[in-house]
Amino acid sequence: MTAANRQQLVARLHKALRGQYRPAATDTSRPLLEQVLFACCLENAPDDLAEKAFARLGEAFFDLNEVRVTTVAELAEALHDLPDPTRAALSLRRVLQSVFESSYSFSLEAARKHSLAHGLKTLEGLHGIPPFVIAHVAATGLGGHFIPVDLGALQALFLAGIITQEEYDSGKATGLERLVPKKSGPEFSSLLHQFGVEVLRNLHGATVRRILQAVNADLKDRFPKRGEPMPLPAPPPLSGKDGHRAAEAARTAAEEHRPAGPQAAARPAGKTPLPPPGSGPKRTADGKPVVGAKPGPKPFVVKPNVGRPAPADAVPPPAAPPVRTEPRKAEAKKPDGAKPAATTAQPSKPPARAGEKGAAKPASDKAAAEKKGRGEGARKAEAKPAADRPGEKSTARPPATTSPTPAAKPPAKKAAGKPPVTAATQLTRRKPR
Repeated sequence: MTAANRQQLVARLHKALRGQYRPAATDTSRPLLEQVLFACCLENAPDDLAEKAFARLGEAFFDLNEVRVTTVAELAEALHDLPDPTRAALSLRRVLQSVFESSYSFSLEAARKHSLAHGLKTLEGLHGIPPFVIAHVAATGLGGHFIPVDLGALQALFLAGIITQEEYDSGKATGLERLVPKKSGPEFSSLLHQFGVEVLRNLHGATVRRILQAVNADLKDRFPKRGEPMPLPAPPPLSGKDGHRAAEAARTAAEEHRPAGPQAAARPAGKTPLPPPGSGPKRTADGKPVVGAKPGPKPFVVKPNVGRPAPADAVPPPAAPPVRTEPRKAEAKKPDGAKPAATTAQPSKPPARAGEKGAAKPASDKAAAEKKGRGEGARKAEAKPAADRPGEKSTARPPATTSPTPAAKPPAKKAAGKPPVTAATQLTRRKPR
């Protein structure tokens, strides 16, 4: 179908609807968030019933936060006048939860301060908001030119021959705004919405047939037989590549019976696992559990990563025995500048026994006494300070009077002459022959 033919059909439809209905007045003075909530109630519902349901919503609950944490079943009881209260309640709660998670408040007035594109991006970023609500709020609250289309309006456009079967299955009326002038947009949107509600309520009524015959007389191929309902849009089946639609379907099925409280929030994709479709007890179409039916798979439960507490009768493990360490030998403090004496003894090598080759012969008592005296005299001379020795001047400075600790003594000089005889040299020295 060409664009000229579609424009003619839209003009005929507008003329026929104008002779049957009167456009409803829309309250544009509401805050933007209230416009969104009212549009959730208005989808596929008459204007008067939507106004009553929205007013009852403010009377039955304390504030919007209470609406956010209420179950879908309780919200549906408050919206019982609407044709599909469960769908409206689910849309309301999902929108409120998305707004609260984005700004921790219940306001969308910041979307009006920028351009129309920024406002549309803000609305599209809300999780679970229907396309009809986005178009209605953009037209009434943001001043854009949009034609909101719900299920009833989509069926009316398909029966009139304005959209094709592919567009009907996709749920979008592409290019409808270009076929309607901007000044006639609000009027045409209100009349089309009222006609869509009549199509859903009484498809085979005289009013629907009269309007459709005035627009397009060829209805045999598109109009169902008497007594049969209008088939719903049949989108293409989900494939493995279309992960977004599969995740959206699983999220919608999980949120319908999710309880109130903090767990009523929509779980972000990739953060926590979603419950599988059909989890929990089996339910009927109206949400009531089936008596005697087997429960479905259990939903996933994300628990915090905390340690398991120890039982009261648990026996503590035995303590490890202490490790004994031998104390280190205290190192002798040496004066500054003193060099350690060279040690030639090898304690790991045992001394040679008497009678063996290379063993030292025992010295006489007189020679041992002389050696002993000679060794003691050398040690005394070595320990004697230089100031007491005859013929030497003392070079050591007296200790400072201001210092609380005495100054360290200078290292003693070695006695002139033969090197000192130590115990090690006495053990290794041989008796002269």
